[in-house]
Amino acid sequence: MNPIKVSICISTRNRGAFIGETLESIVLQANEEVEIVVLDGASTDNTQEIVEAYLERFPGLRYFRRETNMGIDRDFANAVDLARGDYCWLFTDDDLLKPGALRIVLDALKNEYSLIIANSEVRNADLSKLLEARRVPIQANRIYKSDENHLLLADTGAYLSFIGHIIIQRQLWHARDKASYFGSYFIHIGVVFQQPLPSDTLVIAEPLVTIRYGNASWLARSFEIWMFKWPGLVWSFPHLPDSAKSRVCPREPWRSPKTLLHYRANKTYSKREYTEWLKPRLTSFWARAVSKACAYFPGRMANLLGFVYYSLFRRPSSCLLSVLDLTNSPFCFWKLPIRPVSPFKENPVVISNGVRLSSITSPVDRKEESDI
Repeated sequence: MNPIKVSICISTRNRGAFIGETLESIVLQANEEVEIVVLDGASTDNTQEIVEAYLERFPGLRYFRRETNMGIDRDFANAVDLARGDYCWLFTDDDLLKPGALRIVLDALKNEYSLIIANSEVRNADLSKLLEARRVPIQANRIYKSDENHLLLADTGAYLSFIGHIIIQRQLWHARDKASYFGSYFIHIGVVFQQPLPSDTLVIAEPLVTIRYGNASWLARSFEIWMFKWPGLVWSFPHLPDSAKSRVCPREPWRSPKTLLHYRANKTYSKREYTEWLKPRLTSFWARAVSKACAYFPGRMANLLGFVYYSLFRRPSSCLLSVLDLTNSPFCFWKLPIRPVSPFKENPVVISNGVRLSSITSPVDRKEESDI
């Protein structure tokens, strides 16, 4: 029997400031049934020095450095190729494993699920404030049968952009197409949903991961990623119903002026994004005019209007991630304190495109820009 039950696969690049804390959170609870595979995509900082300092402390840590940056999707695929565990937990290089998380997962693996989704909590970049108590807003574990991929997508797809939720059978990963999803930023979504899973999926309600929100390395490309790559991937599965996909995101979210103003307020939509991404796709004069007007709209005014909107028409406590984005934007006039979330309550979730998720509940709205 394979003594390694789970391989924690980490793709990293230039995260020397964070990866030590990530590894510390894992090593403190890992045992002989766990290995850590770190694949370094040609870091130019002290990432290698930080990781190698843990090699003597934990013999189950294996470090591989590439001389060329191949991108996050290829690096995760390569990390799984190097793994030896029965299951692979795709983990991020700046987030933390909560105490006791590995024991919960190792116990769950005994049931031989095809996939386990590990819940998470969301904190600000320095981890000092809790923003979301549960990223996947459920209070009890759920099991999805192999013929319920459409329900799995509808109920959890909006939250699975965070790759650290995914714990998958290594043999299942190897059996599926991965090359088609290189460059998508979300290879795990393609692997999971390209066809029905062979056996059950477990969604663990208890948060096992702490997400360091607002620390993603791809923020400069967030408009391209969330307006095109993410919806393009979600809507690429022909065997899944449109009703399930629409619960995750609109097919073309960039057609909404409200969404464009949201990105303008965060300084991620401007003339450059309009010219490169929207102008070639818009055929209507009025659609072009509105999209261009949003791109040229004064950023500070858009940011202020965002604060007014959340203050007058939404409860700020129900949309902390969006408020934090506005606060962190270069267009922000001031910094607002972020209050901790209230205790978890049973409330319907309304995601940013206006689709109400009635089957799962959360104390906050889903944000369009969650960490990868």
